[in-house]
Amino acid sequence: MTLLRIISVTILTLLYSASILAASDLFTDKLDGNFDASRYLSENAYGFLPVPIIITDPAVEGGLGMMGLFFHETEEEKSARLAAMQDENNDQAAHSLMPPSVSVAFGAYTGNDSYFVGGGHMGFFNQGSIRYMGGGGYGDVNIDFYGFGDISLNKPLGIKTKATAIMQTLKFKLADSNFYLGPTHRYIDAQISPTNINDLIGSFPPEWQEALTNLLTRNITTSGAGFSLEYDSRDNIFSPTNGLKYQLNYLWFDETIGSDVDYHLTELSALHYFELSKNWRTAFRVEANYANSDSLLPPYATPSISMRGIPAARYQGQSVAMSELELIYKINLRWEVNAFAGVGKATNEFSEFSESPSRVSKGVGFRYLVARRYGFNMGVDIAKGPEDAVFYIQAGSAW
Repeated sequence: MTLLRIISVTILTLLYSASILAASDLFTDKLDGNFDASRYLSENAYGFLPVPIIITDPAVEGGLGMMGLFFHETEEEKSARLAAMQDENNDQAAHSLMPPSVSVAFGAYTGNDSYFVGGGHMGFFNQGSIRYMGGGGYGDVNIDFYGFGDISLNKPLGIKTKATAIMQTLKFKLADSNFYLGPTHRYIDAQISPTNINDLIGSFPPEWQEALTNLLTRNITTSGAGFSLEYDSRDNIFSPTNGLKYQLNYLWFDETIGSDVDYHLTELSALHYFELSKNWRTAFRVEANYANSDSLLPPYATPSISMRGIPAARYQGQSVAMSELELIYKINLRWEVNAFAGVGKATNEFSEFSESPSRVSKGVGFRYLVARRYGFNMGVDIAKGPEDAVFYIQAGSAW
């Protein structure tokens, strides 16, 4: 059975199961009689939740996987959380959907024989004023490499990256505000090699041949430490309709903390959600990443345009920026449709950023309010980028 067939059967099975469950009172909303998972979520004191993973990114030719969520809480904490979830007058019920501490284990396999396994933990302490998120894993990823910024290859080169990664962040709430600040750390030990060594010959411009050949055929470790500053005023952590989320990450990669290459990485993201009227709202995203390095970085460490309609790592560069605008129309309580467009740039020279080509994507989608009490929706986006059209299964916000 081909991977496409497996994905099709999986989707049909999920849709069929949902139609059966909808006939049950447990999955029927008394407000409008439609399918809704709010009551199921609020009445089941689960300690483990399996979640299927469906990967649609063409960079790895799609894929399937499984994720298991393990919830850690005492019986008293569980009772208090479920009571908050069951209160239909609680406007903050969505914040009680996840318990104070959650561990996750995951694994996935893709259509181009890539795979990854790993786990992580998310914890909230001192009534949410301290937040921890960390994880690690191993991956064997095959992906096409097209070049760095303005350095374009004559043809894409298949790159295999075998890597062990560890990432973690600890944030502390600043007084009685929406700001959080704390240390962050990233470590990746990777073995990089082309899938066909002969493809390296003649793939690069002559002046870059030796440097890029050495970069793409080596074992390398990147280890960085820094800080993360976050501001979050969104009205819902899953499917926000109003509010802001800003985040700044700054990391130093240095040999003193185990890195084979020295550079500074700055990441800035800004998400905006606004209600325009009863039926209309908009969302706006801006993101900029800059790797300040005297030499080219390995592909996995180089910033890239991350936007609907553009395959992962398709456009890379030491300076990357992107923006997306989304317009949403609410048809009724359950259904809404959206249209979006975005533009991104990637270059290796910050001074030449304005002259680098723009990569444009656009698309449409829809959402269904699957859990009314928590304001949580699911749906599909279809986006057209510079090359192909890509579809995405979305749970909550696309960002």
